[in-house]
Amino acid sequence: MDLREFLGMLVQRWLTLVLCFVVGVGAALGLTLVMTPQYQATAGLYMMARNPDSQGVNDVLQGSNYARQAVLSYVQVVYDDIVLAPVIKELGLDLTEPQLASKLTVRSPTNTVLIRITATDTDPVRAANIANAVAQSLGQVVMDELEKPDRDTPGLVKMTQTQQAIAPTSPSSPRPLLNLAIGVVAGLAVGVGLAWLRSVLDTRVRSAEDLRNASGAPLLGVIPFDSEAAVNPLAIREDPHSPSAEEYRGLRTNVLFSNVGGKSQCLLVSSPNPADGKTTTAANLAIALADSGRRVILIDGDLRRPRIASHMRIEGGAGLSDILIGRVQPIDALHRWGTDNLYILPAGRTPPNPSELLGSAVMQELIGFLRQSCDDIIVDSPPILVATDTAVLSKFADGVILVASYESTRRHALAAAVNGLNMVGSRLLGVVLTKVPPKKVSGRGGYGYGYGYGYGGYSSRAEGTDGADATAKVGARS
Repeated sequence: MDLREFLGMLVQRWLTLVLCFVVGVGAALGLTLVMTPQYQATAGLYMMARNPDSQGVNDVLQGSNYARQAVLSYVQVVYDDIVLAPVIKELGLDLTEPQLASKLTVRSPTNTVLIRITATDTDPVRAANIANAVAQSLGQVVMDELEKPDRDTPGLVKMTQTQQAIAPTSPSSPRPLLNLAIGVVAGLAVGVGLAWLRSVLDTRVRSAEDLRNASGAPLLGVIPFDSEAAVNPLAIREDPHSPSAEEYRGLRTNVLFSNVGGKSQCLLVSSPNPADGKTTTAANLAIALADSGRRVILIDGDLRRPRIASHMRIEGGAGLSDILIGRVQPIDALHRWGTDNLYILPAGRTPPNPSELLGSAVMQELIGFLRQSCDDIIVDSPPILVATDTAVLSKFADGVILVASYESTRRHALAAAVNGLNMVGSRLLGVVLTKVPPKKVSGRGGYGYGYGYGYGGYSSRAEGTDGADATAKVGARS
């Protein structure tokens, strides 16, 4: 993931970042409010070695080295009962030695004979008293007990308190600004981590790059999301100036370029899963091809869940399934739609054995017959991962257009659909991405663009004709 993709991921997951930022800041402020203020006071000791019998430079140097080595041990002695018990008694503290030790921080700066004793308490005065008392107790213990050979001989070291602890005027914790800064940094860090993790785990198709990586096929079209599509799925007819209509015309151009030989072609429009927008894409593509002057037959090959009849608003009582079982002839099932160039073959009655019918010799003969009378056959076929119907139909087709839905289709599902087509030797022309937010549609604008010319003379509803008239029109080329 390069910097551009990373920034794009952060923009896409901005809500996660904002939520984590708010939680981090809120946690920091809440912790600051509930924390009991703590005060710190520090007392300082200086330790020097005594050598009253020698005045030479070497003796002084040896004494200084001894003091530096000894001071490290006395830093630990501060936490022992021998030092803390007198402090508890002197100050009348209601604490045990371990409890008092937990309030102390003792250190000695490197290569010095200094000892810094810091006491922490909720009462600033008590913190100062504890620090001073511990410093005095340590000095007394070291000089009178630990470094004194006998009762009549002076101690080997001398400790002097160089810093008197005083009651602080402000607490050492909590520190609101520091806590807030930590909350902000932690919140953003967690937000970025969660955004990255969600991006890695989220396999939904969100871009043309996702499509190419999952399918290895070219992108034929990007169809913007249309809130009216459920009511008026035929955008190219209902609103020919809309972004969706223009994208369908762009899809038509790409499909025509794929037909290098210029011969009659049969194309399947399918998807990995239901509700990806394949039927809407097939219907609008068929209309766009017919608008360009090509003679088109749109077949509802989804015998399990037929939708073409409702999309095109025609009667779908008799259709493809009835032809395949010999119940009706093609002349009785074809419907002329809108202009002389577009004919619809609905699915007909739902059969118990769709795959067997679609893979039959009768289906092959029907496709061959219809090829003679038109430029393009567009077949709306079932989702590839739901049924084998598309794989069966692809034997009679020149190519497959795969439809994926933005933020709905999963990359692994798209890859599985492509693999299924490859296994039966189907030709994948490319992929169409549907339901894309208009602002994300690149290349041809977003909301509110239009053109100064119109598409007149078309009815938004189908113009039904009887089967004989439809067949006469279709057969005019043969």
